[in-house]
Amino acid sequence: MNYTLIKDCVDLLEQFEAEIQASPDLYPGTIQGFKSWISDKESAEENHREEPYWEGKENGRTPESAISTLLVHLNRYAKTYSKSAISDSEFSTQEDFIYLINLKAFGEMTKMALIKKNIHDKPVGMLIIARLLRQGLIEQTDSDLDKRSKLIRITERGLMILEKQMEKIRQATNIVAGNLNHSEKMELIRILNKLDRFHYPIFSRNIHSDQLISTIYDEYAF
Repeated sequence: MNYTLIKDCVDLLEQFEAEIQASPDLYPGTIQGFKSWISDKESAEENHREEPYWEGKENGRTPESAISTLLVHLNRYAKTYSKSAISDSEFSTQEDFIYLINLKAFGEMTKMALIKKNIHDKPVGMLIIARLLRQGLIEQTDSDLDKRSKLIRITERGLMILEKQMEKIRQATNIVAGNLNHSEKMELIRILNKLDRFHYPIFSRNIHSDQLISTIYDEYAF
């Protein structure tokens, strides 16, 4: 029996358990979570060997600052292409067609479920839903489970308007992916999914703005 290998595996498990205790939302405490953790460590070590350049790096700018700025930039680029995709349509914003796409893909849901799926605050989401209702692109009915709740579904008119614009919307999403090859797209999806899994539970707690940063810094190790 290779005891050295067993010891190395135990050491890795100890590191894994220590990290998930500090940040329990990053990985599940399962064999799949352990495998993902090992894969991420290997990727990080490989990337560290070829550390990229970012603007301001030579002046001490942190990678976290660069990541935050680049994500903001990419969001603005995507909005620009989305605006072009709906320029000749009945949609006012990209959120309009994203709400319809979610309803088409996942079926009817409550107003709050739809708003949360799109990572919006309630007032913003309710305005979008009200606009789509006025345009006849969605409709609402009483929930059989909770009469206080309304279920939202896409209408036939909504499906028709969405389908009419889908070719341009697909073209816009293709442009957003830019010059990435398939391998790079898969790696970016993996990284963005990891970030989304970290942030969504925090967002879902609806922590007040004046307490958000201090609360997260108290609960997570950065």
